[in-house]
Amino acid sequence: MSEASNNVIDRYLQKCSGILARVAAQKKEIEKAAGWFAESILTGRVVHLFGSGHSRIMVEEMWPRYGSFPGFNPIVELSLTYHNNVVGANGQRQAMFLENTAGLADRILRNFDINEQDTALVISSSGCNIVPIEMAELFQQKKLRVVALVTTEHLQQSSSKRADGKKLIDFADLVLDSGAPAGDSMIYIEGLDTPVSPGSTIGGTMIINSIKAELARLLTAAGHPPKVLTAAGIVGPVRAAELFEAAYDEHAHRLAGLYQHVGKKN
Repeated sequence: MSEASNNVIDRYLQKCSGILARVAAQKKEIEKAAGWFAESILTGRVVHLFGSGHSRIMVEEMWPRYGSFPGFNPIVELSLTYHNNVVGANGQRQAMFLENTAGLADRILRNFDINEQDTALVISSSGCNIVPIEMAELFQQKKLRVVALVTTEHLQQSSSKRADGKKLIDFADLVLDSGAPAGDSMIYIEGLDTPVSPGSTIGGTMIINSIKAELARLLTAAGHPPKVLTAAGIVGPVRAAELFEAAYDEHAHRLAGLYQHVGKKN
């Protein structure tokens, strides 16, 4: 490996160490988020998860991946997150346009019977796109406690797409910071005038899994240990299959409650 290559890699890893320190400094906030989520799950309700664009990764990191458990409603709109084609039909241009379409969040949430016992986690690195902002706003209007996961430096240097200038943090009861820099990318290379190698995913996934660990502890301490999707190499194929089926069954039962009263007048 060349000296220049080694230096670039070292710099990126050093930046990641800084992100780790920033996440660690938010321990109390992470504990608070986990506590709120535990309250919702223990009442038989859910934590609503929403992220558009790249933030979809954080939604899927929370649930349903191995090492995670039911109790969440992952709201993933393909029109806002489907990046595979990049250009052409279902391309990135359309997704980024739709991400700033006023009223779309209301149409999405119209599908669910949301309860004050629920909580919500809304992820947006810039905190400035209309759909995530409106999603948080609507959750608060429905009396839910809202946790926002943003990149604080990026948010501060970005302009909201809303006419009133409000950002995601204006509709959050608790704000968590990925710790990445403004613009997200962290490495400048000689001869290249634009930075590469983002950091928000690093900080975001550390926060998500820190919440998950504390949440699992709280649920277990309350006498309701979560059904964790676990690899056969850890618990054996029979137990892994049992957990797989039980976790997805619980998820189905929890979500059934989100559709039971949709459209009915009180």
